[in-house]
Parts: sequence; structure tokens; C-alpha cells
Amino acid sequence: MKLKICGMLHNTLEVASLKPDYLGFIFWEGSPRNYTQSGIPELPEGITRVGVFVDAPLDFVLDRVGELGLGAVQLHGKETPEYCRSLGKHLQRSEHVELIKAFPVGESFDFSSLEPYLEVSDYFLFDTKGVLPGGNGRTFDWTLLEAYSFEHPFFLSGGIGEAHCEKLQNFVRSPHSKHCHAFDVNSAFETRPGEKDTKALERFLQCRFWKESGPKKNLNYD
Repeated sequence: MKLKICGMLHNTLEVASLKPDYLGFIFWEGSPRNYTQSGIPELPEGITRVGVFVDAPLDFVLDRVGELGLGAVQLHGKETPEYCRSLGKHLQRSEHVELIKAFPVGESFDFSSLEPYLEVSDYFLFDTKGVLPGGNGRTFDWTLLEAYSFEHPFFLSGGIGEAHCEKLQNFVRSPHSKHCHAFDVNSAFETRPGEKDTKALERFLQCRFWKESGPKKNLNYD
């Protein structure tokens, strides 16, 4: 299982020293973790820089990808399949940048609504439905994923913290974790918005439920 640490702002290099698979940087003015710095520090090899956007203009996303060397784009708003397809075409004109489409999951969720996004994203991300597009600090009922019938890989997000180690161990043993590519953590490990508690993250990394994910699918944006 891979790890994404999102909402980076203040102690990026300290967190990067833990060598997560992904570090997320939020580009949305409504977030207290909004990343407005002119650049991202040089990260250790193997860490993918993820830009998180909420219903952003296409040009804004592409500018951040080019200027900051993003290796993945996470769309956390109400972006349509058409928007994802258009963005994907631009991203693949040069070196491929992964596209992650996030969805808020509440007490009930119609997973069939994801079908139009299958061919225009590399991954889904399932977060807890709340007031904000993300960072609400709460988990959702993971047993809802029993209804997930696609083979599309996904990130599991939403309030995941140290207290969930046993729950995560049970999750990775369950059939509905089969296509889980990564866990996404954020607010549960913060000392303030955008600053992560590296000691807490180190303890979390001692929960040995990590496993390798499957191969990434090939996309067709035509």
C-alpha cells in the first residue's frame, strides 16, 4: 500500500525525509493550506508532487503543473468527465502526469455514477463528505466500498490517523481493499494547518499493513 501525505505548506522537507510515495500541495484559496509559495523544495527521488485543485480553470492547473513540476493532479471539486478528458489531453502532450478524481462519500453513495470517469482518470480518491471539499477530519464508513464493482484503483482518504491502525489492518485484509492503491492522510497529523507532526507520522509508518499496488492502467483520452 502506498502513502500520500497531503496539505503540505510549512515543513515539507522534514516530511519528505520520511519518503512517502506522494506529497500533496493544495491550490485552492478556500483552504487554510493553500500553497502560494513560488516553488516546491527539491524532494527525494521517488516522491510524486500532487497538485490539488477545486473547480479550477484549466489554464491555472496547467500553469501549476509546468511551473512546479507536478507529477499528479488531484481534482477535488465537481469537475465533469469532459473537463477531465480535456485536462488529460493537455497533460499527455508532454510527459504524462497522473490524474486523480476525488469524490465525497456520505452515508450512501452511488458508485455507478463514477463510470463516466473510468477512462479519463488514473485513480479515484474517496474522501468523507463534509462542508469543505476535503480536510474535514472524519472517516466515512469503509464498508460502503463493498458496493464498489470497478477495477479502477483508488486512494482512501478522510480523517485517517494513528488511531486507525487496527481498522486499516482489517481493511487491507478485506475484499473491498483489493483495488486500494494508497492511503491519503492530512489533518489528523497536523500541529497546525499545513504543518505535519513527523513523530506521529513515523509511528503511523510502523503499522505494517503496507503492500504493493497493482499496475497502472493505460488511458485513452481520444
